[in-house]
Amino acid sequence: MSLPRSVLRGIHFLIRPACWFLAYCSLLCCNPAIQTVQAQQQAESAQQQIGPAQQPAGQPVKALRIATFNSAMNRKKAGELAEDLAQGDSQAKKIAEIIAKVSPDILLLNEIDYDQDTAKRFLDQYLNAPSDSQAANTSANQPPWRYFYAGPVNTGVDSQLDLDANGKLHEPNDAWGFGTFPGQYAMAVFSRYPIDSSAIRTFQLFRWSDMPNALIPNVEGKPYYPEAIWKELRLSSKSHWDIPIEVDGRTVHILASHPTPPVFDGPEDRNGCRNHDEIRLFLDYVSGSPAADYLIDDQLRRGGLKEDSYFAILGDLNADPIDGDGKPDAIRKLIAHPRIAKYPVPESTGAAEASSLSRGANLQHKGNPAHDTGDFNDKNPGNLRIDFVLPSANFKVLAQGVFWPSSTESKEDHELVKASDHRLVWVDVSW
Repeated sequence: MSLPRSVLRGIHFLIRPACWFLAYCSLLCCNPAIQTVQAQQQAESAQQQIGPAQQPAGQPVKALRIATFNSAMNRKKAGELAEDLAQGDSQAKKIAEIIAKVSPDILLLNEIDYDQDTAKRFLDQYLNAPSDSQAANTSANQPPWRYFYAGPVNTGVDSQLDLDANGKLHEPNDAWGFGTFPGQYAMAVFSRYPIDSSAIRTFQLFRWSDMPNALIPNVEGKPYYPEAIWKELRLSSKSHWDIPIEVDGRTVHILASHPTPPVFDGPEDRNGCRNHDEIRLFLDYVSGSPAADYLIDDQLRRGGLKEDSYFAILGDLNADPIDGDGKPDAIRKLIAHPRIAKYPVPESTGAAEASSLSRGANLQHKGNPAHDTGDFNDKNPGNLRIDFVLPSANFKVLAQGVFWPSSTESKEDHELVKASDHRLVWVDVSW
């Protein structure tokens, strides 16, 4: 349920704008035949896009609202989403309306296809477009969305290897991350605060075999992948990002990812193993030394976060800690990690209502249905809690929620959320 921000947050900003512009980009082109991380990095220097910026000024931040939302704005062909956005897309308008109603300060958007134009176009034409919800939130005195980061991902990038062992090459399952074109199912971070582009870290190229004690997919005790393929496999199905954002003189690290669903495989459970280890990457990353000493990012920097860092782990992690088909150990350990803030699980009346009406697999679930963040197939897996905002323990958590109104709360908003099969999750924090 989305409450007025004036109730949850008080007066958010007093702004005296000063405009300036940032741009940062480099070119990425994929060549999976390259054998060393150093050579791969030179050939695949990641492109990142930073929108024109407006520096907030005035009184210190009273609260910071951080949100994650799988928008399901993926398309079947490269460039199709950008064309839809240019023409005025009804789904994108609904997604932007949901975002405006919740009005976060920092947002991770999963499943927004990546190319040169899409994230910037969504920001300009949708996030910053006038709407009734935005007008209702003028009391918050928020600046417009000015900053964003969009970068390359592994989905749709051809590995030139037979990853699914079906005797064929160049299929969606043979990409480093499942996809029909490079950038499908990508993600973007949007912010009202400046992004420190020089300190961004990405782990798109990190190899799964370089993770100590990785969960190696196997069939009857024998490795599923031939050694030559296992040594080349990338861990991240999209990418893992550390996006530093400057807020009130402090740096907040937005740790963004979208691990693969732990299904669509066979008895080897290769996607279940990969999902577990994708979640474990950030578990190790926030643990610092020595747990994170093995991690080398795409910029060839080693290690994890400093112990006193402010951060929030965001994303559709495709792992329910209680229900579903995944390996819950990694997500349970992440939630319980001493560096993660402990606070009530975000919930909604819409989730509880949906579970009751859908029945099916939901009747077998053990978790609280009000905690669900996705409305999925009633037969399998049912509705699940798989979208997370996990702030660091040095934050004070003020409030949390899932934007999923019940039909009795708001018929209009109850229909609005159907723009995606996921729901927006938010958490308010302060220093």
